[in-house]
Amino acid sequence: MNKITAQLKIIVPILVGTAIFAFGLLYFIIPNQLMEGGVTGITVLLNYAFGISPSLSTLIINIPLFLLGWKVFGGRQIIYTGVGIIGLTIFLGLFERLIDAGYIVPLQTEHDLLLAALYAGVTIGLGLGIVFRAGGTTGGSDIIARILSKKTGLSIGRVMLAIDIVIIGSSLIYIPIEKILYTLIAVFIGSKVIDFIQEGAYAAKAFTIISDYGPEIADKITKEMERGVTLIPAIGAYSKKAKHVVYSVVSRQEMRELHQMVRSIDPSAFLIINEVHDVHGEGFKEAEK
Repeated sequence: MNKITAQLKIIVPILVGTAIFAFGLLYFIIPNQLMEGGVTGITVLLNYAFGISPSLSTLIINIPLFLLGWKVFGGRQIIYTGVGIIGLTIFLGLFERLIDAGYIVPLQTEHDLLLAALYAGVTIGLGLGIVFRAGGTTGGSDIIARILSKKTGLSIGRVMLAIDIVIIGSSLIYIPIEKILYTLIAVFIGSKVIDFIQEGAYAAKAFTIISDYGPEIADKITKEMERGVTLIPAIGAYSKKAKHVVYSVVSRQEMRELHQMVRSIDPSAFLIINEVHDVHGEGFKEAEK
């Protein structure tokens, strides 16, 4: 039962993500003749040029890429990629039929393409971000992006942005330049949303405090804010004086309180404040098991 629950925690988000992605493609992108990057961009072009169903072309094109993913990622991850490809195909087919039947009326506008581009970027980025965070892909350039991200250390969002720009640029012979420019806005927004979802919606602040009063600061943080603190022994390179470096992570709302607390004890303390994403542990999100 635990194994089934663990699998569902991965498969369900992948299916939710592919549903959001498919909706954004058919509700915002295609009705406004915008473009997409990667293999999805190819399916969009095939739809514009020959009227081929995106659900059909998505499945056919992803078969060789699925085999590539099998070789690179191995059995477990490619299973989730298969779930993503099948889920995307099914939801594309479902939304196509709902649109054809008139149950869903796509957003089609010639006067406010910026609005369409922004919402396209948010929905597609949200969908892909959820899929990636669960450990899956939707096939296509997602597989290529994950491979390059693994090899180079770059974020998936940035790699996909580079791939998408190349593919979208090549579509200039089919799509008016105005629509391409709006598409680039959607792709840029989508890449940022992907990174946001990947890194975690919850953001905290990490304080690194260098002070002659490290133990006093740590004690005050522990008692008054009830936050964990780490004291790191250190020696000043210039003064050769022993001191403690205080390290603590707090929520955004507590940042000002901690800052004032440190200054009240040591006005000359040296503070380094860093953005922290996806915090797990006591006082934050429960650690994944």
